[in-house]
Amino acid sequence: MNKPLRNIAIFCGLLIVALLIRDNWLQFVRADELKTDPDNRRVAIARYAQPRGNIIVDGKPITGSTESPGQDFKYKRTYKDGDLWSPVTGYASQAFGANHLESLYDPILTGDDDRLFFNRTIDMLTGKPQKGGNVVTTLDAKAQKAAYDGLGDAKGAVAAIDPSTGAILALVNKPSYDPSAFAGMSKSDSQAWSKLQKKNDPDDPMLNRALRQTYPPGSTFKVVTAAAGLESGKYDIDKRTTTDDPYKLPDTAGRELGNDGNHPCENATPKVALQWSCNTVFADMSDKLGNEKMIEMAEKFGFNDKKLDTPVRAAESVYPEDNRPQNAMAGIGQASNRATTLQMAMVAAAVANDGKLMKPYTVDKLVAPNLDTVWQHQPDEMSQPVSSENAQKLQDMMEEVVENGTGTTAQIPDVTVGGKTGTAQHGEDNKDNPYAWFISYAKTDDGSPVAVAAVVESSDTLRDDIAGSKLAAPIAKSVMQAVLADKKS
Repeated sequence: MNKPLRNIAIFCGLLIVALLIRDNWLQFVRADELKTDPDNRRVAIARYAQPRGNIIVDGKPITGSTESPGQDFKYKRTYKDGDLWSPVTGYASQAFGANHLESLYDPILTGDDDRLFFNRTIDMLTGKPQKGGNVVTTLDAKAQKAAYDGLGDAKGAVAAIDPSTGAILALVNKPSYDPSAFAGMSKSDSQAWSKLQKKNDPDDPMLNRALRQTYPPGSTFKVVTAAAGLESGKYDIDKRTTTDDPYKLPDTAGRELGNDGNHPCENATPKVALQWSCNTVFADMSDKLGNEKMIEMAEKFGFNDKKLDTPVRAAESVYPEDNRPQNAMAGIGQASNRATTLQMAMVAAAVANDGKLMKPYTVDKLVAPNLDTVWQHQPDEMSQPVSSENAQKLQDMMEEVVENGTGTTAQIPDVTVGGKTGTAQHGEDNKDNPYAWFISYAKTDDGSPVAVAAVVESSDTLRDDIAGSKLAAPIAKSVMQAVLADKKS
């Protein structure tokens, strides 16, 4: 071979080697990066090339798919009662991506998950199109509907939990949105999406209020303060405290804290204090226990946890490090104390479950297209905030609230109900309308099947009439009744 031909051969060989190196670099080193690149339209086309698997409630799909003619995305997502279920499902949109369960379980729903390899192989060999698996939730359809209807036109949220397992039975927001409205790529989809953004709708309907909005929990937090008091050994439910009415907040040059209504709060026992929601007793208790002990108890109930996944991540509920007067106020659910609706449902659930807090979850199992289970959730104990003995004392206190105290509107005939009302002040100098809270559980001979937290953020009720007993307790009651009815059927 003469020299010019040899040089050409070497050059061509180098080009082939460079091509092989480049090909392997793209296929192996950068494969994942390219697969998740938002500009890689092939991934999105593949995602919508076949109907998605479904999200299941009570054995029935609450999602579906429909063909999108005239575009390269063949199918788009549909939702049944989208406004009702969007806090759980989230959305899957051809134009705007996905969130919540639609995003977290996208590989299962599209059929790309490694656990569906056998199913994909069978489909390939038989020439059938790829199918997605299903996500089976823990939700109770009747409880969800009761919570949604109970909120009516009010802005707020509801969360319900099975105390024995942590299974979330209801998760509701108002206002809400229908994910079907922007599931495609048309002009109307874009307009629907734009209309729902907070800059265009100050009510922010796409905010998951049950999981990702924190509020001052108000007097519902007194259950946590009472738990800290009992666990300290310094308090018992029927032992009188030494608490002035009004109460002088520590380190404030005599600033006084009073109580709502004409109730026997001076030197009241913890049981009487919870019955009538005495600010004075629980502010004093929080101060005497100290900020460190209060933080410790709050954290056992789930506060200050930045990674609470349901599997959708909940916002962090916060009991802060603070000075004496602020800690006293935080002990009655004010100051910088902040909680999600889910968090306060967890408080009620732990009390109902004899002091054991189970980790909340919304997905029971994942199933293949042939309905074989590929993953099953196992209930997980999160913590034991209080002893069984003290939990039963807290139950006694909360049940007194409903039987003879501020929470009588939550009474259910022939059912034992424990609860706690709350009216949380907010805004500069408390100028804004307060939040109305209620946390509760229902108890039967077979245990407690449901714990609920409801918060009404705003409604058309006059300011002086806003109270947990009037606005939030009836909502919680309807959810408990729905769950109890399901247990009987």
